[in-house]
Amino acid sequence: MFPVPSSEKISPNQAVLRGFHVTAEACQGSTNLQRNAKTMKTTILLGGVLLCATSLIAADAASDVKAAAKKLSNNYSWKSTSESAGGGGGGGNRNRMGGPTEGKTDAGVTQLSMTRGENTVEAVLKGEKGAIKTEEGWKSLSEAAAAGGDGGGGGGGRGGAARFTARTLQSYKAPAAEVEDLIGKAKDLKKDGDAYAGTLGAEDVKALMSRGFGRPGSNAPEVADAKGSVKFWTKDGALSKYQYNVQGKMTFNNNDVEINRTTTVEIKDVGTTKLNVPEEAKKKLS
Repeated sequence: MFPVPSSEKISPNQAVLRGFHVTAEACQGSTNLQRNAKTMKTTILLGGVLLCATSLIAADAASDVKAAAKKLSNNYSWKSTSESAGGGGGGGNRNRMGGPTEGKTDAGVTQLSMTRGENTVEAVLKGEKGAIKTEEGWKSLSEAAAAGGDGGGGGGGRGGAARFTARTLQSYKAPAAEVEDLIGKAKDLKKDGDAYAGTLGAEDVKALMSRGFGRPGSNAPEVADAKGSVKFWTKDGALSKYQYNVQGKMTFNNNDVEINRTTTVEIKDVGTTKLNVPEEAKKKLS
């Protein structure tokens, strides 16, 4: 029953003891396998529970922020600023992107005042239409974006900045719409102190970094090592501030630029904002 070398002689009692020993080892091995299987099942179960819990937390956080953004309704004001690590605004395009933007929106009309270097650019948006104030007066966004030189007199200068800004404004999103877009992009969104925080995927960061560069339809700048994050703050259940950071190496016009830019948008005057749109701008919106 329990083979032994032919040269070895054992007594009946020794054979019985050897049998008990082998049987005990087999039982122990079976017990260990059962324990390992049980441990593995428990680990898989806990992992699934944690994954579900994380997904639910992210979903709840996203729902909370969406609800807070909706409380802005169609009437609020804001101030947006962009800062690069080491100072300055906008990263590799400071002269065009730097400086704060102050905005107001009411009943579907958005009024903007944008500081770009030493200049201030005014614009009004309504749906897919918009108007921008140039040195030659108010122009529709399509007119200003298509203008050559400085819009008719000279080459570049403030007219060139207005042309660039007009092209950028053609895809502009007011805070409520931008927040909804950022929520859809945010990963691992969760409550973090007094804010909701999450990360941004590489492709989404590239899109944010490339926004405003080049002509519509042209190739976007190349971006390497892209990473980013986003935060949302609420007050009394309504969105009060949000912030996103984008980092990476951008290649534009054969130049490599390291970008580490943080954009902060602060909301105010919810429900009490009033617009004062010039008549010339209104005509361009019709």
